[in-house]
Amino acid sequence: MSSDLQYVKGIGPVRAALLRQAGIETVRDLLLYFPYDYLDRSRIIPIGELPRHVEAGNEVTVIGTVFRAETKYTRNRKKIFFLTVNDATGYLSCVWYGGVEWFQKAFEPGEVLALSAVPELDRYHRVQFIHPEFDRLRTKDAEDDTDWSSLLHTGAIIPKYSSTEALRNGGLDNRGFRRILRNAVDHHLGALGEHLPREILQRNTLLDLTAAVRMVHFPRSYAERDHAVRRLKFDELFYFQLLLAFRRRELKGELRGIPFRPPGELSERLLGSLPFELTGAQRRVIGEVRGDMTRPVPMNRLLQGDVGSGKTVVALAAMLHAAENGHQCALMAPTEILAEQHWRSLTALLEGLPVTVRLLVGGQKRKLRGDVLEDLRRGSANIVVGTHAVIQDGVDFARLGLVVIDEQHRFGVAQRSVLREKGKNNPHVLVMTATPIPRTLALTVYGDLDVSVIDEMPRDRRPVKTALRTEKEAAKVFDFVAAEVRNGRQAYIVYPLIEESDKVDLKAATAEYERLQRSVFPDRRLGLLHGRLPSEDKEALMRRFKAREIDILVATTVIEVGIDVPNATIMVIEEAQRFGLSQLHQLRGRVGRGAEQSYCVLMTDSKYAARVLQNATDRAEARRTVEATQTRLRTMVETTDGFRIAEVDLEVRGAGEFFGTRQSGMPGFRLANIVTDTDILAAAREEAFALVERDPHLARSENRNVRREFEAVFRDLLSFVRVG
Repeated sequence: MSSDLQYVKGIGPVRAALLRQAGIETVRDLLLYFPYDYLDRSRIIPIGELPRHVEAGNEVTVIGTVFRAETKYTRNRKKIFFLTVNDATGYLSCVWYGGVEWFQKAFEPGEVLALSAVPELDRYHRVQFIHPEFDRLRTKDAEDDTDWSSLLHTGAIIPKYSSTEALRNGGLDNRGFRRILRNAVDHHLGALGEHLPREILQRNTLLDLTAAVRMVHFPRSYAERDHAVRRLKFDELFYFQLLLAFRRRELKGELRGIPFRPPGELSERLLGSLPFELTGAQRRVIGEVRGDMTRPVPMNRLLQGDVGSGKTVVALAAMLHAAENGHQCALMAPTEILAEQHWRSLTALLEGLPVTVRLLVGGQKRKLRGDVLEDLRRGSANIVVGTHAVIQDGVDFARLGLVVIDEQHRFGVAQRSVLREKGKNNPHVLVMTATPIPRTLALTVYGDLDVSVIDEMPRDRRPVKTALRTEKEAAKVFDFVAAEVRNGRQAYIVYPLIEESDKVDLKAATAEYERLQRSVFPDRRLGLLHGRLPSEDKEALMRRFKAREIDILVATTVIEVGIDVPNATIMVIEEAQRFGLSQLHQLRGRVGRGAEQSYCVLMTDSKYAARVLQNATDRAEARRTVEATQTRLRTMVETTDGFRIAEVDLEVRGAGEFFGTRQSGMPGFRLANIVTDTDILAAAREEAFALVERDPHLARSENRNVRREFEAVFRDLLSFVRVG
């Protein structure tokens, strides 16, 4: 299974190097490189029936004889290749816009092809295939000796594999992957071996691993495919749950924490001096956190709350509780802007209390940074707020007792552990997220954490009204912005890029800022905020915006989290179709933070869908992309409920992207979906936690293969969880 890929038939040293760059390094990696979708080409229809299939938008397969091949030119001299095939019922035109030189030499009249694509109408209302996949069934004048069982691209349920431009250039597109995987499955699958104990397979009616891998690549039916996928999903979820089981056992059973005394006078003074009334949900969660912090085991709690629900105040109550017990606190945020926002908020709320709050970010001057580090070492700084700078070497605490991590999905497991290890006595940990997921799902996904939910918004918050508009309506939208500003309000206008790019057809914040100031809002005060600004400039700009010295803030997504300006009542998001649902929800959360009615306008490109479909090599995939985009935008208009938005986001993006797989340390599920596969997830969790209970070190002979597989899957995380 660890053999060099180049010795698999059809690969060789050049393709092996390309596959390694894509993360496929061994034969095992190749066998476990699963299809992302399938095409049903088991049913073949006559060409004459194609018109009936155009409106359905589904891929179909025909068999035809090559009648004519020709190259035509557009007005700008771009080549287009046309291939006409026919059968007894009619003629079909196939079109390719790329690779024309290759296709010109690829076909000869009289040969028989199987072609698969989504049928479409040309401008003359004739059916055509655009960029069809094809199999050569027989050459001109050859006998009809087609062996349908040997075809890789037609006549069966066909797997589709993700590829990259570099892999495609090396011949590893969908067709290329099918060829090399057929060889790998036929000649190397037997060495894969089984790792799950037989009783787990039997209890859950699971296929053995080799059968599942064979069927997932080349299923003979969708039922067979589903059976195989169920086993492979179970594996992914089982080992993830095993990680959580080990982590929970370690935190709950072996680590000793810092038992704090109950909160005292400072905590009561803080809660009594707040300029707003706490919600019932905030009071409940503060009680849950305080209960954890008085126990002799480290708190490890996840705090969920929608944008604007008041998580920061809960965190502040916890930090003040630690400070009263003579311990320091560290609050880590993913961006400098959010860290600076937290620092200003905490400093204002703690005014008059004997608590010192320091800021530690990467762009600080050396002397200021040195002063902060010295305060942390001496213990004179009660709370430090910062970015990943707080976990760097040279940052030492006198008595770290509480770690608070905001937007936790943006930090890796390693980063969280490094921060925790800066405390000498296993400090309490509170992680916060404004990306809510259903409570039952949170308990399963964050199985090593206790979960608290703020499910109530402050009484003075009014839902943000959201509208969808195209660039054709931009003038009306900007008139509305101008009217809000005349009424004393402020606005955000968000763009997806900082500077214009030749490669990406998107509006850029810098160019649009100049245009808006010059032509659209010449009599208004505009500011430009983006991530490349020095830390001091960003802080000064936000201070001016909050002080109402700037009417309209033109920005990139650097304002996605942490910006709190109650007087800002309108958010315009340009190129909204380019943003993810969670990101759109976070951006919208920058308005609606005061008592006035607020608005969010999603500006979209009216030609977006047509452009995606026109430029697509895989039309079916392009349609799915367009549908997902439309679902995101429609959801934003229909609801402001963060939990509902999170559910849709999970459905659209899948778990890996939703949880920020690369950042969070959560495994990149290739097949499993934690939203739709809840039955498999529950079974995998039960088996994993029971196994750790029976054999905490996986030392028994029947579990040694489980341990080896676990160590292979989580080799990057083993320093943060003890298996034995």
